[in-house]
Amino acid sequence: MQGFKEFIMRGNVVELAVAVVIGGAFAAVVTKVVENLINPILAAVGGADASGLGIHLREGNPATFMDFGAIITALLTFLITAAVVYFVFVLPMNKINERRGIVAEQTDSEVLAEIRDLLKTNRGL
Repeated sequence: MQGFKEFIMRGNVVELAVAVVIGGAFAAVVTKVVENLINPILAAVGGADASGLGIHLREGNPATFMDFGAIITALLTFLITAAVVYFVFVLPMNKINERRGIVAEQTDSEVLAEIRDLLKTNRGL
């Protein structure tokens, strides 16, 4: 139980849980915006057919409809969500961490290069 408690209390796990909850709530908002603002525009561009931009591979068979409007909608939903998450959460958090002096984790290569440089300077003394 102690190991589980330590795992849960790590900052990264708590931050990830908050991000998932906020991301889920925000995804619902973006979905509604895209469905109610962008989809009607795509349908208008696609013609009088309410299904929007797309083609039927076989006329009269709705299962053969290739809906490009749905693909464009999914891409726009992803881009809007990613942009908001970046500009509202990631960018401010990075700025806060910079001010607090928290540096992103170094890779193994960077750590080894830093050790090498320290050893070189100590030998020179």
